[in-house]
Amino acid sequence: MLIFAAPMILGNLLQQCYNIADSLIVGRFLGAHALGAVGSAYTLMTFLTSVLIGLCMGSGSLFSFYFGKGDREGLHNSAFASFRFIGSITIVMNIAVFLGIDGILKLLKVPASVYAMMREYVFIIFMGIVFVFLYNYFAYLLRAMGDSVTPLLFLGAAALLNIGLDLLFIAKFSRGIQGAAVATVIAQMFSGLGIGCYVLLKEVFSKEERKRVFLPKRSTGHSDDDCMDGSVTSVGSIKDGVLGSRNQNRNFTGEVIRFSMAACVQQSVMNFGILMIQGLVNSFGTAVMAAFAAAVKIDTLAYMPAQEFANAYSIFISQNYGAGEQKRIRKGTKSAIIISVLFCLVISCVVYIKSPQLMQLFVKSTEEEIIRIGTGYLRIEGAFYWGIGLLFLLYGYFRGNGRPEVSVILTVISLGTRVALAYVLSPLPQIGVYGIWWAIPIGWILADIAGLLFINPLTST
Repeated sequence: MLIFAAPMILGNLLQQCYNIADSLIVGRFLGAHALGAVGSAYTLMTFLTSVLIGLCMGSGSLFSFYFGKGDREGLHNSAFASFRFIGSITIVMNIAVFLGIDGILKLLKVPASVYAMMREYVFIIFMGIVFVFLYNYFAYLLRAMGDSVTPLLFLGAAALLNIGLDLLFIAKFSRGIQGAAVATVIAQMFSGLGIGCYVLLKEVFSKEERKRVFLPKRSTGHSDDDCMDGSVTSVGSIKDGVLGSRNQNRNFTGEVIRFSMAACVQQSVMNFGILMIQGLVNSFGTAVMAAFAAAVKIDTLAYMPAQEFANAYSIFISQNYGAGEQKRIRKGTKSAIIISVLFCLVISCVVYIKSPQLMQLFVKSTEEEIIRIGTGYLRIEGAFYWGIGLLFLLYGYFRGNGRPEVSVILTVISLGTRVALAYVLSPLPQIGVYGIWWAIPIGWILADIAGLLFINPLTST
């Protein structure tokens, strides 16, 4: 699991580094107004992307199940049904955001001083939504089949391409914010089409094996009789399933919708809860806003490896659940818990001790109030990273064993508690902003308890 998770962790770190580099280039060459426009657009695109990632993540759990089961036909059918379903949603979303672009910007209360600039930027950025879908779809498909390296390579190449094009269009050709948007879309197109072509063209079968690759038949169910001979499938077999079959069984489409929408709702709920917390934080003034903005970046980077490790664990669960390897699931889960908790405890110590220094990476040392507020946040959250580490594993466990709805329930419990407690505690004079900080780990722990109670004792790991 650690070896499999390593490229996923590196990819997420690379994405974070790219975001920082992108902001530095725009801010340095185009000024504060352009940086504000790009920053606001990034928040909007993060929300739209989270919807697509959630859909692809849910389908990935289904792919892993059939891959582990050795059911080539089921893998073909679920892959095709997923591509068709999520692709349709992507097209509808793309049309909707283009038609509603002005309404969206007004809803975001974009200042008049940057309105035209941001509209120009997001109009171009919206053209890349379909490529975001393609990359994430094929990335989760490859990961479900045990390949976490190839998605990293395409992501890394796209990130470097984006930075290079930013410098070319902005610094050399003076294309302004339009150049920044075009650079991003080109990089997204490279990653989406590139990884798609890789999956569709890569052949790993021998000649004899390729003769046995056929288009998925119409399935009558999901019993053991539907399975193939148990041989491991490949990228080449996926190609035929994605492109060739239009005679899908409704059961596969229903499964795809169930898994995909559950993960999508989970991602959407998380983003909605974060937006509500952000609104409450803003009410405490600019110092708290600045401290929160910096501390959250540190927070996210600190527990991000635990999150990606949990995603790898989820794929492990799906594959072994499909293969009926309950003993291996139990053994792997114990290892995953030990690794995640130990990592979180080590990171907690580092963050607790180095909080003031970490804050100074984002703000000047003279901003003592901001550093003090951010340090308080980090020391409270950092002490409970084990709570969110365990919660990520629970999300992965329930997605992996065919109960994605439970992950949604746990997300609602975690964020619902966080939002409710934050709004109840923060107005109290003796608690203030610390009520927001304490509400977060309390939400994690309550969701952990609920998740452990949801585990079926008969199949408990």
